[in-house]
Amino acid sequence: MKNKKLSMIGHAHIDPVWLWQWQEGFQEVKATFRSALDRMKEYPEFKFISSSAAFYEWVEKNDPEMFEEIKKRVEEGRWAIVGGWWVEPDCNIPCGESFIRHALYGQRYFKKKFGKVAKVGFNPDSFGHNGMLPQLLKVGGIKYYVFMRPMPNEKGLPSRIFWWESDDGSRVLTFRIPYEYLTWKGNVEGHVRRCAGELKEPYTHLMCFYGVGNHGGGPTKENIESIYELSKREDMPQLVFSTPEEFFAEIEKSGIEFPVVHDDLQYHSVGCYSAHSGVKKWNRESENLLIKAEKFSALADILTGQPYPDDFEKAWKDVLFCQFHDILAGTSLEEAYEDVRNMYGEAMAIAGRNLNYAVQSISWKIDIPLDENMRPIVVFNPHSWDCAVPIEVELGNLGSEFSLLDDDGKEVAVQRIKPHAASNGRYRISFVADLPSMGYRTYRLFNKKATVRFDNIKANTYCMENGRLRLEIDPETGYISSLYDKIMGVEVFKGQAAVPVVLEDNSDTWSHNVVRYDREIGRFKLDSIRLVEQGPVMSTISVKYSYGSSTLIQNFTLYSQLNEVDVKVTVDWREQFKLLKIKFPFNLVFRQNTFEIPYGCITRCDDGREQPGQSWVDVTGIIPGTSVRYGVTIINDCKYSFDVSNNVLSMTVLRSPVYANHDPYKPCAEEYYSFIDQGLQHFSYKILPHDGGWEEAGTVKKAALFNQRPVALIETYHEGALPQKMSFLAVDVDNVVVEVVKKAEDDDDIVIRCREVHGLNTKATVFFRSLNRDIEAEFRPYEIKTFKVPRDLSKPVVETNALEWVEQC
Repeated sequence: MKNKKLSMIGHAHIDPVWLWQWQEGFQEVKATFRSALDRMKEYPEFKFISSSAAFYEWVEKNDPEMFEEIKKRVEEGRWAIVGGWWVEPDCNIPCGESFIRHALYGQRYFKKKFGKVAKVGFNPDSFGHNGMLPQLLKVGGIKYYVFMRPMPNEKGLPSRIFWWESDDGSRVLTFRIPYEYLTWKGNVEGHVRRCAGELKEPYTHLMCFYGVGNHGGGPTKENIESIYELSKREDMPQLVFSTPEEFFAEIEKSGIEFPVVHDDLQYHSVGCYSAHSGVKKWNRESENLLIKAEKFSALADILTGQPYPDDFEKAWKDVLFCQFHDILAGTSLEEAYEDVRNMYGEAMAIAGRNLNYAVQSISWKIDIPLDENMRPIVVFNPHSWDCAVPIEVELGNLGSEFSLLDDDGKEVAVQRIKPHAASNGRYRISFVADLPSMGYRTYRLFNKKATVRFDNIKANTYCMENGRLRLEIDPETGYISSLYDKIMGVEVFKGQAAVPVVLEDNSDTWSHNVVRYDREIGRFKLDSIRLVEQGPVMSTISVKYSYGSSTLIQNFTLYSQLNEVDVKVTVDWREQFKLLKIKFPFNLVFRQNTFEIPYGCITRCDDGREQPGQSWVDVTGIIPGTSVRYGVTIINDCKYSFDVSNNVLSMTVLRSPVYANHDPYKPCAEEYYSFIDQGLQHFSYKILPHDGGWEEAGTVKKAALFNQRPVALIETYHEGALPQKMSFLAVDVDNVVVEVVKKAEDDDDIVIRCREVHGLNTKATVFFRSLNRDIEAEFRPYEIKTFKVPRDLSKPVVETNALEWVEQC
């Protein structure tokens, strides 16, 4: 056995929040780090690893003397920094930019404080790993990856060590931890023998993780002494105190040809995709608001001199901490979500305040001539493409006759709709704005009758239609009975759609050992149908349903100028041990199902199992009896869990298990428990039928617009240097989008982050008009690129990694 080796990795898995709140996690971090430092004094060969920059920042601020001890041990090479991210997050639910920010703030912190960055990505307890992670790791300076879940029974892999590859071709050498990422307080012999049993040709060297974990603790004296004792035995492999980076460096030199895995690493605990709708919604909203606020803050700094805010990092760190896997998965105790709500709230308050400063500083510089009968409305587009998008504005003093003009003096259809304020002379208008790419446009609202007559969209209580789509609601059930594409001559759905279905869910919070939810126990039944809006811009049919003690409202809206259906949903949920899905049966054959994942997408089969996804899922196939390619995208603003069973796509709306209930514990009927997702919640989704595939439909852009919406601002007349319409930035190809515009971390340069979205090799030019720069680049399929753009035109634009360092880490 001595020709084989186990690298013994001293580790303490720390959940800063789980069955306890963050304050207890704060203390457990300090206690664990103190213990590890003490063990180093006692055992000169002992080495320890720890991830999560947030933990180190806690210690630095609360015990600076201990922090200095850690720095010395890092310098010696006995304390290894792994992970490189702010925490160990859920690896399905954060957006692509969040993963980059984990590395940006985590790796830069490690570099500043310890003079080095992590080379090993480390997420052993996360409940699945999206297929774009290899690229997201690589652009953050990480070469290797360590995970444990899914286990071998959940995901078959060709080897414990393999190259994990994403669609752009990025690879990280990846290790799946055998059995457990921890041991308990006593002798580690049983765990070591299990791991030694995995030493099979060609692998004569693996890692074995030991140390008390979950609530921290780390390696104990008994752990370490038992390793010394076991290493003396002839029936044991070599046991060497080591670190993951040392292991990977050695295994790379072995000459072994590692297999390549090009796939998600799923599935574990599928209930985590939908547990706790609140935290999922706060996460989506805060990500999009921060990214939008950064864009306009950077542009305002250039255009008006409005100072770029210094608190975005604080806001992002709040969001990143709340993406810890037991928080964002919805599996922590109820009290923890009060803290989490406040952290997300702080982040959104910072982002909202900064966004307001930025757009108001720009709009105040627009030249708007005096006209006392007019109110200007400036609409800002945060995206790098032209778009037509619904806008709603609430205002006062709207006369019985009014009209809306764009910056060219052309009349635009406008419609009075129900205000959000119930009284006191407040009004709300709706119109569709045609906006320039990443810029703004000024509209003028007049208290006078329009000279152009716009016909109302055709609608009654059960049907509405525009030039392309006709939507019909079944008067008996309240579900969609027909969505007909008049141009293509196709019925979109095969049977009734937008059906709220209740399913049995007696599983624990994680849904351990659950693959799919398929036991239907009821459906929401119709209470009422009303036509609540009708005009030249849009019509809305409001349908109210009930089930048990719960109610649900779906407001279906069709716009005269847009070939899609928007649906706003309000649920008052009072059920327990049940799950709610909304179902859509598609009239397609030879289907392909595509799910958005962080900064990418993936195709999956229609086997009915619960799947993680982000803001869109698309089903594209062939219209029956033809050779015509057609599809439908369902876009959402805060849901992450779906299934496709044959031709039926289901979006999981909510689950109602007991808070923080871990299998095999079974709640007993005599006890009182708090159940997740009780009460009111709001969300929206969009039905986007399209001829051709999701690429031709512009699905990525439609979903981005739905989640990161334009900003509408009521202005006044004033002189200014800016025109009434302006584009700050654009891209010359449809399949490259600019996701981020922000100030650089180290200087006054502007950082632009782009990605290819259709899986094509592409040449693209980004026209950064605000700085008079053209950025030309070549993209591999789904490749992410980051550029630093100096304000000094004599200096060149340079491509960097996501850490904003030109040199690779």
